[in-house]
Amino acid sequence: MQKPPIAKKIPFEMTLHGETRTDNYYWLRDDQREDPAVLDYLHAENDYGRAIMQSQKALQEGLLKEIIDRIPARDHSVPYVRKGYRYQSRYEEGNEYAIYTRQPENTTTPDQWDVLLDSNQRAAKSEFYTLGGVSITTDNKVMAVAEDFLSRRLYGIRFCDLETGHWYPEVLENVSSSFTWANDGCTLYYVLKDKQTLLPWQVWRHTLGTTQEQDQLVYEEKDDTFYVGVQKTTSEEFIQITLHSSTTSEILLLDATRSDAEPQLFCPRRKDHEYFLDHYQQHFYIRSNREGKNFALYRTTDFAETSWETVIPAREEVVLEEFTLFRDWLVVEEREGGLTGLRQISWETGKEAAILYDDPAYVTWLSINPSPETSKLRYGYSSMTTPDTLYELDLDTGERKTLKQSEVKGFDPSHYRSERLWITARDGVQVPVSLVYHRDHFRQGKNPLLVYGYGSYGSSMDADFSASRLSLLDRGFVFALTHIRGGGELGQQWYDDGRLLNKMNTFTDFIDTTQALVDKGYGAADKLYAMGGSAGGLLMGGVINMAPDLFSGVVAQVPFVDVLTTMLDESIPLTTGEYDEWGNPADETFYRYISQYSPYDRVTAQAYPHLLITTGLHDSQVQYWEPAKWAAKLRALKTDDNLLLLCTDMDSGHGGKSGRFKSYEGVVLEYAFLIALAQETLSAANAN
Repeated sequence: MQKPPIAKKIPFEMTLHGETRTDNYYWLRDDQREDPAVLDYLHAENDYGRAIMQSQKALQEGLLKEIIDRIPARDHSVPYVRKGYRYQSRYEEGNEYAIYTRQPENTTTPDQWDVLLDSNQRAAKSEFYTLGGVSITTDNKVMAVAEDFLSRRLYGIRFCDLETGHWYPEVLENVSSSFTWANDGCTLYYVLKDKQTLLPWQVWRHTLGTTQEQDQLVYEEKDDTFYVGVQKTTSEEFIQITLHSSTTSEILLLDATRSDAEPQLFCPRRKDHEYFLDHYQQHFYIRSNREGKNFALYRTTDFAETSWETVIPAREEVVLEEFTLFRDWLVVEEREGGLTGLRQISWETGKEAAILYDDPAYVTWLSINPSPETSKLRYGYSSMTTPDTLYELDLDTGERKTLKQSEVKGFDPSHYRSERLWITARDGVQVPVSLVYHRDHFRQGKNPLLVYGYGSYGSSMDADFSASRLSLLDRGFVFALTHIRGGGELGQQWYDDGRLLNKMNTFTDFIDTTQALVDKGYGAADKLYAMGGSAGGLLMGGVINMAPDLFSGVVAQVPFVDVLTTMLDESIPLTTGEYDEWGNPADETFYRYISQYSPYDRVTAQAYPHLLITTGLHDSQVQYWEPAKWAAKLRALKTDDNLLLLCTDMDSGHGGKSGRFKSYEGVVLEYAFLIALAQETLSAANAN
């Protein structure tokens, strides 16, 4: 039998607030990712994981085949028109990446498309590839693309002359995926990232055909709790420099018609004031929480906040999440009771109409609407039993047509059932939960139950469709999505109630909703599993410390688990921008509170469930050493014989493998782990 690797212990002491913490595995941190001892340990863990999962090779291969078989070999997006051209992306058979194309809007040869970018060719020499964005000049002549070949979310921007097909020699390095052209066709605004912390912090102006060294600094953010981005308004008269922390924002505006524009402050930042801006028909439109946590919409013609006119007031039960401006209509995306909805409002008459839906749990969203000079709205819809669907609604007539529904081969929605429950947490708060399962395989109190959670950053985990998830449902799994506090499903207060000194609510909500689902018969107590990624991985780590006997198995994807040490180190990417989420443990109040739940610090000598922990060597969001250290400490202290697997993708980062099909390799590993546990075919003896 192959033994699991045991990491050596090298005590490293950290003293703060009168307390000394000893980290025996601090040595696993290597910022350069070159230390032979560290790499040897990661490889040893990978070898052990492969040995354990070898008995499930046929299952993994079968899962991968059935997931890929559901995906059409050839596929394409619904074209949209922008500035006289029709744009479309497509996949050819066998391709991992999209091909981006366009054609003149008034073409006489509708089947002929010009290739702008073949991502398969761009990715040919790299194990990883992500296209961060594409932007084309207003005169349609030059294309800028942001690409990441390492999975660190550090992009390089390159330029292509669309008339000749030749690429310009310059490359803008170490930038974010946020960039936009001015209106002159040769000036690009982009955001530079700090090489150490990876924080986007400076806005630069680049002139096409010159080197990056010749670029001009336009803005530098001095507060390292803020992130920087750039984008153009609907009117295309302004370029926005957006500055935001978790709870505060500020916007500066650049005249998009001038290549020497200086930033002008729209509304100065003040703590806990968030606002988002657009401009169209000589008016600024502002989504702001100044008069209510769930945001209102205002309109003004100047920069003075005193002149803001209320278009939609802030409401107690409805969150204003997004808006799109049309010539004759305003369309808003709102959230009520945890579910999203769309509403159209006539500028002329004030008449409004809501778009109605049938599923008990679903998500809808505003799609690409590049031109405001139309009455046609495109929006998306998905539920746990409905594949992603793109609709086009004529706002004037109410006529709706389906432009496309994602093809899922072999899928029959009548075989599946979705439900939405409200479960009472220990403090009396009602927490929504979305469920889906196969009708024919459901047996009261008998099914394996997988509970997924996140609960951070005010991000909403919506009940959408997953073609890969069918592989679990078809094997009898019930899938539950918990909308716990710390997320944004029920508005800003829901977020506030699960962050900073309220973070414990996130963990207890997950435990309480899971136990209630078992009590209601949605799963068997001895076949209960949990999954979460990134901050959801933090959730997994916290929950298994607090309720180690609740779950039979847990999958922690790229988990953020070493909260105290990371939040005390400003050199680690993204740390300073997280203070509004977790608190700064340099403050003793936050130090003591974080200590109560930080998974790595709370590992103790007790029995833990079967664990699969995943990470990527080049992860820029959660550094690989956090899950590696956590696995090493768990292996040293846990008192059970349950499996503990640490699987490190040596070529990828936070999002796992890139590619249309390759990206499912990580999913298949996770599913095979869970299915094998449920079928009781996986144990340490498999490593023989």
